[in-house]
Formats: sequence, structure tokens, C-alpha cells
Amino acid sequence: MSITVGVIGAGAMGTAVAQTVAPNANVLLYARREEICNDINNNNVNSQYFPNVKLHENISAVCNLDDLKDVEAVFLCIPSSVMRELVEKLNKIVSTDCIFVSTAKGIENKTNKTMTDIIEEITKRPPVAFSGPNIASEMVKRLSASTTIACSDETYLNKVKEILVTDSFKVNANTDVIGTEFCGIIKNIVAISQGICEGMDINNNAKFAVFTKSYNETKDIIEKLGGKRDTVDDYCGFGDIVTASTLTVSRNHTLGVLSGQGIVVDEKASGVLFEGKNTAIILKSLCDELNVNSLTVNFVYEVIINQANPKNAFYKLWEQL
Repeated sequence: MSITVGVIGAGAMGTAVAQTVAPNANVLLYARREEICNDINNNNVNSQYFPNVKLHENISAVCNLDDLKDVEAVFLCIPSSVMRELVEKLNKIVSTDCIFVSTAKGIENKTNKTMTDIIEEITKRPPVAFSGPNIASEMVKRLSASTTIACSDETYLNKVKEILVTDSFKVNANTDVIGTEFCGIIKNIVAISQGICEGMDINNNAKFAVFTKSYNETKDIIEKLGGKRDTVDDYCGFGDIVTASTLTVSRNHTLGVLSGQGIVVDEKASGVLFEGKNTAIILKSLCDELNVNSLTVNFVYEVIINQANPKNAFYKLWEQL
């Protein structure tokens, strides 16, 4: 395939996505820091994140967004908090045919818009949502992995699928953008709730009873938002929810564990951003508007936002299961 794609963000996920698509395309990986660019271009390594992994020869690093003017697709591997700013800049640089792909799993704080909402608002064309049990440390090694992509435009959808699919990387494609994107958003809350239970040393039987309720509530919320219940059974749903809720790779699961132990995390001091904290506030508001009584959302909101005693909050949750 003779195609050039851009990847914004040379962190763990951006580097992993670049490595994933490199067998199918020439990749321009945008990094803000010049030392990371030099490391990738001179040594084929991103020492900051994966010092022991050689990057594909089709990956080149750039420090100037203008270098992406000719890319046919651009993968946005950035925090949701900077999505609007970056897309506004990129939209003035890339062609009107460039496909925007979002890997971010969050909601904009002031507008309650999803990442695809923001991209479509700015670019006036349908973006692609990329969501799955995507563990960057495995993807960068090209181990067997999978994801779900969604877009209202099937031409865009098929092109992005063609860019992504390799012998080791499986892709399911659908047109349920709401369901696909909100699976990745709600999973942050489920991961926190399971982390809280783990932090309190709740027994496994009870913990997975809560998980079962959370999984079904995910379907309820997505259906109310206009998405499809069946989407929750795909990689973006079941696969990602289980990954984030049971493995230590999830920041939100870690936030839950610490909160369950009574430890309050100072994000500014630690420099670690927990998407789920903002998500808890917005999802609670959305559930109230949609008249959905989500025990999981209420539980996480009480512990993380209201800083309620975790055990009291859990007993309240358990009584309602």
C-alpha cells in the first residue's frame, strides 16, 4: 500500500499505533519534544516509552505539524483535554480528504461532547472512532491484538480498516459510532468501580457480581444514548471493559484501587491524568438526564467525587443489586 498516515502523539499509545500501521503505510509520528524525534529517527527507538523495542523502518518522527500536510489519514493518540486544540490546528494543515481517527476515550469537560463530536464539528466530515482492549506495550511488539473502529461513512471505515489490519492485528468495523465510542468512555467508570472493590479487598464473588451489573448497565446507557446494545459485546466493549477492570495497565483501575484504600490522588502533584474522574461527573449528569439509574456510576461518583467512605458506598451499592 502506497499511503502516508500521520500519528499525533509519540507517547505509549501513539508509538504503538504507529508500529501497528507501519507494515501497511509510511508513518509520520508527531512528537512535541525534539529529543524524542531524534531518538526515533537516528536509532529507530522511542527510549522514553519502549527502550527495548525497535520501531519499524517505515516510521519517521516529526516535530512540526506542517509536515503532515499530505497524510491521507491521521490517528489522534492524545488526551481528550487537548483534542479540540490539536484538531483545530490540523484542520488548517491537512487536505479536506484526510480521515481523522480518534483513539481518545473521554468527554470534553465544558461541552460534554465526545471526541468524534468535536472532530466532526471542526472538520465537517465524519471521523473514525478507534476503541478496544489496546494494550500499548503489546501492540508495539506486534503481538496478537484487536480493536473496533466505527464511522458513519463506510468508505472512510473501509480505508482505515485496510490501513490497520495485519496478520497480528484484527479489526471489527461498524457504523455505531455512539456505541463504540461510549464503550470506551463508560469502561473508565467500570474500571474504577472494580478497582475500588479490589482496594477494599472485596471477595471475588461479590466483585464480579458488581461487574455483571456494570456490564449490563453499560448496555442500558448506550441504548438510551442511541447506540446499539450488541456493540458492547465487541472488542470495544467486553474486551476493553475486562482489560481495564482486571489488569494493572489501566490508570483508572489504579485510581479505584487507591481510592478503595482511602488514598486521595492529587493529579496535579503526581502528573498523572485519570480520564475517569472527569467522566464520572459527566456520566452522572447524563444518566440523570436520561433517567437511567446506574448503580455503578452512582458508586464511583460517591467515592471519587464526593469522597464518601468506600465501604459505606459499597454496602449501599450491594443492597440495590
